[in-house]
Amino acid sequence: MSLEAATTASGFMPAHASTAIFGLPSVWLAIAILLAVYAVIMMEKFNRAVLSLLGAGIMILCGVLNQEQAIAGVDFNTIGLLTGMMVIVAISQKTGMFQYVAIRAAKLVKGDPWGVLVMLSVVTALFSAFLDNVTTVLLIAPVTLLITDALDVKPYPFLFSEILASNIGGTATLIGDPPNIMIGSQAGLTFYDFLVNLAPIIPLIMLTTMACIWVIFRRDIHASREARELIMEFNERDALKNIPLLKKSLSVLGMVLIGFTTAHELHLEPASIAMFGAALLLLLQTWSCDLEEKNHAFEGVMAEVEWTTIFFFVGLFIIVTGAEHTGIIAFLADKMLELTKGDFNATVAAVLWTSAIASAVIDNIPFVATMIPMIHDMAPTFGGAEAIRPLWWALALGACLGGNGSLIGASANLIVAGFAQRAGHPISFFTFIKHAFLLMILSIVIAQIYISLRYL
Repeated sequence: MSLEAATTASGFMPAHASTAIFGLPSVWLAIAILLAVYAVIMMEKFNRAVLSLLGAGIMILCGVLNQEQAIAGVDFNTIGLLTGMMVIVAISQKTGMFQYVAIRAAKLVKGDPWGVLVMLSVVTALFSAFLDNVTTVLLIAPVTLLITDALDVKPYPFLFSEILASNIGGTATLIGDPPNIMIGSQAGLTFYDFLVNLAPIIPLIMLTTMACIWVIFRRDIHASREARELIMEFNERDALKNIPLLKKSLSVLGMVLIGFTTAHELHLEPASIAMFGAALLLLLQTWSCDLEEKNHAFEGVMAEVEWTTIFFFVGLFIIVTGAEHTGIIAFLADKMLELTKGDFNATVAAVLWTSAIASAVIDNIPFVATMIPMIHDMAPTFGGAEAIRPLWWALALGACLGGNGSLIGASANLIVAGFAQRAGHPISFFTFIKHAFLLMILSIVIAQIYISLRYL
């Protein structure tokens, strides 16, 4: 019996699976490409966008997919939403409003180091919910290092707390974390759906996490009166660089958030709203400038968009589409249902905990990209798209909160670690995981109780 026939007979490979290059079944090529790309991403030796695009190209060149199928597999709603929000944030950050809020928060607690830690963490969580957690830590981490230097305290507890806060806050909304953007787009869930179903549990998780952080670091956070007085001398208004642009940015950002909450009633996709807001703010930013200045400003904003992330998503969507096309994803979904014996409550718990543990080990974005079609394939078993909504909330909570389990669990974690390294305060992988993993597990326990009480 041939390899393809044996695999088909075992139930692993669908009977319609095609043969790709070198006469090998496309299913094996898809598995090899998927696992190889994920493994090399975990090694952190190469740019992840390059790896995902390379994997996508191999999928096409080997005949697992053709170009039309590959393009059809790219979720342009996710790409548009990410790009639009990146443009809005890139312009808004030029105003200095994020630094203003961070300094103002530190002064509200009169420079008390524990108060500063709490305030910066809360600010991080709020910004992460309504912008995205990667952008938020890019803006908050440098200010944190400035403040901790003035207080003459170790920055690690502050940065550690902000990493956790960014992932917790980002869990609350559709736009807060890339996995949520992917889930919302491909499951047809709105900004309002995320706000109503996920946001209610976030304050409890945040409060519990902050209490644990106080227990862990309470002896390490002390500052002299002179250092605290130095914080009070900071002038937050000096951070504001462009008041007219600040007003325009806040107006457009407010319109976009309102648009997200009413998108379903307006029959609009989030990507359309984000891209329109980005275009409008680009226009308003340089309204009175001549054409050369307009072009220069536009190029400057485009240079600040995280194109690495955008192209990483493009390649990743194609790789997962290739795996889905060969039947691998449906097979994995069936195996999960076998393990849970088709019990919905057990399946929800399995998705939550598998997502959390896996997202602590690998970047949560590729994991979620693989899980989404798996959950889609479970819908007929449990009664359709509406019936499986708790599975989407389990996936979102597990992936976003699971990103707190290690330094490589989420992109925001690595960005903060990079800032700390450059500032001469490197964050050890094992030191971080020693503090973070149990806190992540605690947050998943709370999420499990929340899902069980509300949906099961």
